[in-house]
Amino acid sequence: MNSAPRPMIDVAIVEDNVPLGESLRMVVDSMEQARCVGVWTSAEEGLRKIDAFRPAIVLMDINLPGMSGIEATARLKREFPEIQVIIVTVHRENEKIFEALKAGACGYLIKRSRASDVRQAILDVHNGGAPMSAEIARRVVEAFHSAPAKAAPEEAAVHLSVRETEVAKLVAEGLANKEIADRLDLSIETVRGHLKKIYDKLHVRCRTEAAVKYLDSIRDRNPFG
Repeated sequence: MNSAPRPMIDVAIVEDNVPLGESLRMVVDSMEQARCVGVWTSAEEGLRKIDAFRPAIVLMDINLPGMSGIEATARLKREFPEIQVIIVTVHRENEKIFEALKAGACGYLIKRSRASDVRQAILDVHNGGAPMSAEIARRVVEAFHSAPAKAAPEEAAVHLSVRETEVAKLVAEGLANKEIADRLDLSIETVRGHLKKIYDKLHVRCRTEAAVKYLDSIRDRNPFG
């Protein structure tokens, strides 16, 4: 008896470098589990088309003509929070990384990444992960640690439940949603529900920011219950 085919992962690309955009399209279309639904060369066009196509994942360049990829990511996450954004760029400066993740990006890849890395990043995000190279991950942590604290005093006193703390700890360890579900003997939907509550309580918009905020808290003041 044949099992039902898995649904395809719809991926969109916003990249003003046409050859690179087409290369990314070919990488996506080479995957059995994913397909490219569009390649657009500006944030403005991308936001219009994404509204129509509603992809699950967007590969977003930072330096775009007109609106930047960072601003486009922020707008996209406000309007369609379920869509995941992977930043694809040549930039590796701490501030660029920090701003992209603060805007809601869930992962970050540099443009010299191999095709296999891009494919794996798409699968990781689909499974609840946050893809970053070791180099980029280190810079992200540095960016978050060096950023001035902006939380209000009452925010610092927010307590996660015991289960939410367990989930936050595993997110900080780099586990994807399925791995967290297996470790805690939960369903993936339950893990997603806990993550939503964690994001709301910590005032963050991506798992990477939640992980760093969790690590900062246990290092500096351990506010979680």
